[in-house]
Amino acid sequence: MKKSILTRYRALALITGVLLVLLTIGMIAKYLLKIDGAAEFTSAVGIAHGWLYVLYLVFAFDLGSKAKWPFGKLAWVLLAGTVPTAAFFVERRVTAEVQPLIEGVEPAPAKA
Repeated sequence: MKKSILTRYRALALITGVLLVLLTIGMIAKYLLKIDGAAEFTSAVGIAHGWLYVLYLVFAFDLGSKAKWPFGKLAWVLLAGTVPTAAFFVERRVTAEVQPLIEGVEPAPAKA
């Protein structure tokens, strides 16, 4: 497996996770604290999170299909972008699991 597949998944997982935490804070500010300007903030962050979550789904599905994950594991990884802070924990576990698949490819020994 190519390292770039894991790298792009990790980048989108972290970006999606940060945006979801920001969106959660913005919703609390908007609905519970009634802070002025929170509506615009949540709108902008929500749109960004929505579009980037679609890319996250594509990259996570690509990684899962190449790693040959069972459906349950793939579903959990795909849904991690919808639960605040879950993307951070899932990304760490996925990286630890997939890293040996990348590093496990050794060049063939040279014939003497």
